[in-house]
Amino acid sequence: MIDAQDFEALKFHGDPLADAVVADLVETGRIGVVNEVLAHFRDNDQPIPRDLPESVRSYLVTTDAPPAWADLDRVAAAYDFFVDDGVHVASVLSFGAMVNCYAQPRGSRVLALTHRLNQPHRRLSETSQFVLNMMGRDPFGAGGAFVPTLQKTRLIHAAVRHFITESGEWDFEADGVPLCQQDMVGALLIFSVQVVEGMRRMGIAVTEEEAESYYYVWRVAGAMLGIPAEAMPETLAEAQQVNARVVEATFGPSPEGIGLTRDLLDVYEKMVPGKAFDGVVAAMVRQVVNPEVADWLQVPRSRGWNRTVTTGVRLMRFLERSEDRSKLATSVLDKAGSLLLGGSVRTLTNGQPTALNIPEDLREKWLAAGVCPAAHSAAADLASRAPAAPA
Repeated sequence: MIDAQDFEALKFHGDPLADAVVADLVETGRIGVVNEVLAHFRDNDQPIPRDLPESVRSYLVTTDAPPAWADLDRVAAAYDFFVDDGVHVASVLSFGAMVNCYAQPRGSRVLALTHRLNQPHRRLSETSQFVLNMMGRDPFGAGGAFVPTLQKTRLIHAAVRHFITESGEWDFEADGVPLCQQDMVGALLIFSVQVVEGMRRMGIAVTEEEAESYYYVWRVAGAMLGIPAEAMPETLAEAQQVNARVVEATFGPSPEGIGLTRDLLDVYEKMVPGKAFDGVVAAMVRQVVNPEVADWLQVPRSRGWNRTVTTGVRLMRFLERSEDRSKLATSVLDKAGSLLLGGSVRTLTNGQPTALNIPEDLREKWLAAGVCPAAHSAAADLASRAPAAPA
């Protein structure tokens, strides 16, 4: 299992494979052309696009499959968990995991230096799509869309490293490589281990088997994002230990983290109508994340809303215990989770429908259960794509 010394050393490691591709594209001036081609590369079984530089084609071939050790049956086991609790995963990811990312000062500086990445509505939309693609029935097989998502994300990370390094605004000796492997391991554990912990804080029951399956999918995804195998904990128990002893030790306050958190809260407060409910978003964040992290990032306090949310969590725990026996309890839990993600689908891009694409199998399951977060925005989305009526 990785220790604190090994974790610290990861600050100085990037991703040689993807970094070499980006360096080649910068040198030959073809980044724009490649971006245009890859924008239409979305499905696992889609042929590699033509007219790509050899460095990109070779990279796409090399990264086209999960690692040899990956057990796809274990990956499939996470699907049922996400069918049942995907909306809750998305809610806790949005309220807690995003904020915990901002508690990492070096990572927050990267986001602040990269204009495209410090826009909370864009990051939420892209992160949501990443998780939706990951949690389909067969994310790495035919019909899925996760492999191109991973390949493009890895290249984006490499591009960020390149341009921040070239900007002259980064202290390599003090901070290591921007978007280094330490950042990648930290993000992986925030989006896996810490999301499960946040769900349990909110009163959502997650069994050990479900948590193991959810973490395993993230571990496979981490390997495909270029994280070395020796840097990733093999089991959920090891991941929990690394998270508690090493990753959370990197948390702290920073001006960039405070600003990013404020922007994130602003996005969510716009989703809640009226001023009377402005404090509920901050209270939800404080329920999900560690109180010290919330204080570092200056998440506002509201005694009234904190009490209301705490009472709501107690109710959620009661309902969760009775979920198997009560259809009403199940309905309350699902609606509470889907409200946030449903709002996000409509508002993450400043009021415009987003390009979030829920995998068809998940959409059918969620529609049948009455919890599909995009159900109410589908008409608006279709309307936005329809041609304008003649004057």
